[in-house]
Amino acid sequence: MSEKSSPVTVKILDKEYRVSCADNEREELLASSRYLNEQMLEIRRGGKVIGADRIAVMAALNIAHELLSCQKQLEGVDKTLHSRIKQIQDKIEVALNHNKQMEL
Repeated sequence: MSEKSSPVTVKILDKEYRVSCADNEREELLASSRYLNEQMLEIRRGGKVIGADRIAVMAALNIAHELLSCQKQLEGVDKTLHSRIKQIQDKIEVALNHNKQMEL
């Protein structure tokens, strides 16, 4: 069953946009638009980039960089967790085998 959607108005760089959004994703959309607006305002305040299009591209590049950095960090955490889980499984196997040998 599809979620009900309704239009949400977001404001980015003093301009309003109406976006259709599933009701259960409304808060995430609002948070995302606030974050994007903050990033774009920060770039505009820096004064080195002029024009809304260029500011949007720079914000998109910065956000994409953040995303890729987070994904890379998570991959490292995933590998570490996988390795630790394997170590624990091995210890459990050794303990179970030791217990079986004691029962014999």
